[in-house]
Amino acid sequence: MEKNKLRSAVAGGAAGLINGFFGGGGGMLLVPLLARWRGLGDRRAFATSVAVILPLCALSAGIYFLRGGLALSAALPYLLGGLAGGTLGGVLFKRLNMTWLRRGFALLILYAGVRAAFFS
Repeated sequence: MEKNKLRSAVAGGAAGLINGFFGGGGGMLLVPLLARWRGLGDRRAFATSVAVILPLCALSAGIYFLRGGLALSAALPYLLGGLAGGTLGGVLFKRLNMTWLRRGFALLILYAGVRAAFFS
């Protein structure tokens, strides 16, 4: 049991580090680990990842804000759209086929990787 707690804490630390460095993306690490290490089904892994990432994002945003690196006026339109998209995603989440959700998640990770490697 202690080994599982340590692995989970290390994975959480890695997700926090990723969020701190890149402003997001910790869920890309957590979803597969929650499924594999904790035995959560895909839907629960996605949902649990959101619950873990929320405070990490809030903490990272607070640190960026305190250090003058956060442009709140530029973020507001994205926040409003994100709230609408998050609400819609949460409502539709139960209805989506997990195969398509996994594929979409994989494509998002692939897109982000290609973009970061070749177009930044």
